Amino acid sequence: MTAQKAVKEVAIDFTNPRIGDTLAKSLVIIPTYNERENIVRMIETVFSLATPFHLLVVDDGSPDGTAQLVKEQQEFFPGRLFIHERSGKLGLGTAYIAGFKWGLERDYDYFFEMDADFSHNPNDLARLLAACVEDGGDLAVGSRYVKGGKLENWPFDRIFLSYGASLYVRLITWMPVKDPTAGFICYSRRVLESINLDKISFVGYAFQIEMKFAAFTLGFKIKEVPITFTDRIEGVSKMSKGIVKEAILGVIQMRWQSFFSSYKSLTPSSVE
Repeated sequence: MTAQKAVKEVAIDFTNPRIGDTLAKSLVIIPTYNERENIVRMIETVFSLATPFHLLVVDDGSPDGTAQLVKEQQEFFPGRLFIHERSGKLGLGTAYIAGFKWGLERDYDYFFEMDADFSHNPNDLARLLAACVEDGGDLAVGSRYVKGGKLENWPFDRIFLSYGASLYVRLITWMPVKDPTAGFICYSRRVLESINLDKISFVGYAFQIEMKFAAFTLGFKIKEVPITFTDRIEGVSKMSKGIVKEAILGVIQMRWQSFFSSYKSLTPSSVE
């Protein structure tokens, strides 16, 4: 499949009862911090798709009023748009964990991680879902580094760093995932129920690596779907030196600890 085709939303057979039931139980989770430039357009885009996704925004007390904009949009999308507000900037990883727990308590079957800034194309949500529902994946990763995937509007040094990080992670963890740092993902319910979410220790972008590693060590099947990743046009990037350091040093620590403990869940977790 070419990158050009990735721009279009996949046509899914809504008459298939198994697929139809699944679509009504699919939750897109978008963490936000100061995303007022993007969030309304993102909400409208997700709900314009043929696939009837539900959307949960996890906002970390954005001082720019992101949460209020989401609440105003709830009037137009009742029963499909939700918001979970937290006090303070608590990190990407904990935002997704909170979203996972929220959705698990409400019986969703598929959970999507997606950025608010259109770095991830919402049209690709259906392709990730199809990789799980139709192609047998337990989780599907929107990948920049498989055939057909690509990057847009990235400087060479950032591409070099990103690809180098992916090779580094694969070398340390032995995960058969070409884009282990990717953040555009579909998880099946059984994956999230099987992982002890309270044991996920990273809060920055290394969280993406740890979640895939947890699923991999528990034996789940990971599918990679080619996507085009476009650098944000509006808003400010959340990347920092601390996040990079966490990823570099944390991967070694994560791999070492995996020899002595498991990510397997023993008891349900509660929303925070």
